[in-house]
Amino acid sequence: MSIVITDPKLIAELDAATGTVDLTDPTGRFLATVTAPSGKLPPGVKSPFSDEEMAERRKQRDGRPLADILRDLKEKHGS
Repeated sequence: MSIVITDPKLIAELDAATGTVDLTDPTGRFLATVTAPSGKLPPGVKSPFSDEEMAERRKQRDGRPLADILRDLKEKHGS
């Protein structure tokens, strides 16, 4: 399910959030817990690649340009 948030103040608060956030209604009733994306692996998960391997992979710029990939996908699947 997806819920669209239109309140600019709430959007700003969520954008600024880090870590885990508990959402409650005005009475304090718990609604949900959300976790802001951090770009890091969850606790207990270890990358199969070392920091050195990741640094080397970031240097490599081989492969197809994104524009080409998107064009091919549009041709194959439409829109």
